[in-house]
Amino acid sequence: MKNTIATFLAAASLAQSLATGVMAADLATTYRQPDARDGVRIGILACDIGGGIGYLLGSAKTLDCAFSPSNGAALDHYTGAIRKFGVDLGFTTRGRLVWAVFAPTAGYHRGSLGGLYQGATAEATLAGGIGTNILFGGTSGSVHLQVISLTGQLGLNVAATGTSVTLTPG
Repeated sequence: MKNTIATFLAAASLAQSLATGVMAADLATTYRQPDARDGVRIGILACDIGGGIGYLLGSAKTLDCAFSPSNGAALDHYTGAIRKFGVDLGFTTRGRLVWAVFAPTAGYHRGSLGGLYQGATAEATLAGGIGTNILFGGTSGSVHLQVISLTGQLGLNVAATGTSVTLTPG
């Protein structure tokens, strides 16, 4: 009986991990912005988040991102870091973060997403997990990432933090 329960729990954990990864990867195609006051959607920014350990007062992880402009132009690559300050306990092995990107006008120039974005994050991970981010900033504060985004990740972690993301054109 114990082996059956353990097998069931392991299978459920694996299914949750796979579903979370698929959900995060699919966000770019399923997200719809309901409010036009935030500007013009100029594309999708998808980031792979490096693994790391959350300490009581925060964490820092690397980002490798690709921006897909809505106008069909070539991908624009960025590197960066996501830093959290607040309660961040546990570890993650990897993660995926997808944002819709908005600007005051439809124009986009290579490298224009570079800059500092600040806001807040909440996450919960048990094998597979999700998080949400609220970040604003970028080039003179005019470009912003969708108001709320979701993160898919693997690990064991809980976080409620102030967050900053630095993007550097690659």
